[in-house]
Amino acid sequence: MYLIQFFKSVFGTKNESEDFMKKYLIVGLGNIGAKYDNTRHNIGFEILDALAKIEEVNFESNKLGSLSKFRYKGRTFILLKPSTYMNLSGKAVRYWQTKENIPSENLLVICDDLSLPVGALRLKSKGGAGGHNGLQNIQELLGTSVYSRLRFGIGNEFSKGRQSDFVLGKWQDAERDKITQRIDKAAKAILSFGTAGLGNTMNTFNGNSTLDTTE
Repeated sequence: MYLIQFFKSVFGTKNESEDFMKKYLIVGLGNIGAKYDNTRHNIGFEILDALAKIEEVNFESNKLGSLSKFRYKGRTFILLKPSTYMNLSGKAVRYWQTKENIPSENLLVICDDLSLPVGALRLKSKGGAGGHNGLQNIQELLGTSVYSRLRFGIGNEFSKGRQSDFVLGKWQDAERDKITQRIDKAAKAILSFGTAGLGNTMNTFNGNSTLDTTE
């Protein structure tokens, strides 16, 4: 009996192993502070807020970020909004991935993307930072670019030398009307990532903002 307990304490039980694989860390990138609310660069925060509202859970301040958890179809979703500011996002991601013992394949990062049309969704299993400071820092601190990321298109309607102003600028009213539905779509994509898997979710949700019939 003592030998059985020893092996359980070292290697865990089958159920513990299954629970380990059913935990997902979902990170929405953005900057903290009221002045960044409703800005294009904070779309990651907005998408997590929308998902938390759907699941009727709240965020609570914690180490290196705000956290929220819920169960959905037998999976545990851990939502993280880093409080480190965009350029140091990797610090929060690394800490919570380690603390919660999340396997790399169960990590999903949501961010804005200048190269995609407004509202377009693009889920990928790996890739470079593409000039995104948050992704760059995550890649540096995790030591890999192999983790899933959901990019949300913000367009590139800015004049030369005004990229920073555009990214940190607030959504126009016309844009806001357009992206509301797409934010809800992104929230559904997160749930699909954890239940249907990466490949099925990519096939279902990747596309431009005109693909509004996907459910």
